[in-house]
Amino acid sequence: MEKGSIELFKGDITTLDVDVIVNAANNSLLGGGGVDRAIHKAAGPELYTECLGLDGCKTGEAKITKGYNLKARHIIHTVGPVWHGGNKNETDLLASCYQSSLKLAKENKLKTIAFPGISTGLYGFPKDLAALIALNEVKRFIQKNPVPEKVIFVTFDDENFKIYRKLLDKC
Repeated sequence: MEKGSIELFKGDITTLDVDVIVNAANNSLLGGGGVDRAIHKAAGPELYTECLGLDGCKTGEAKITKGYNLKARHIIHTVGPVWHGGNKNETDLLASCYQSSLKLAKENKLKTIAFPGISTGLYGFPKDLAALIALNEVKRFIQKNPVPEKVIFVTFDDENFKIYRKLLDKC
């Protein structure tokens, strides 16, 4: 059997019935804009309360919470880097977001995980480079580990969908 599968989905990450969704969070973990706001809103106020007790999160790291009102049982919150032109370790920090998130999924025996485009919104990371980093880190991890069994990249717009589709077709 082939190790791990990678899928692409265009739509709202908060609607997915998976073990865990990944939140592109800010350092406070208390909600922000974009996907972070959507996840906090869909999960409900209990998520905010749990996040208060996590004492934030450093860029490139990840923390896990319950999914509350989501179909997903858990949420992994990871803080991506703000793009500063590529001279402030941004690519390594973004890779670390995927590594940290996948490690938490493995430790918690979560078989299905869905990722948004981390750092590609307000944080300004180039979308094509971010997608390449995401795919490389996920492929590397699932080749060496039995869990997660399925990784879904979730895009909200046509531009990101096309970028991921093109990269996945080359795999």
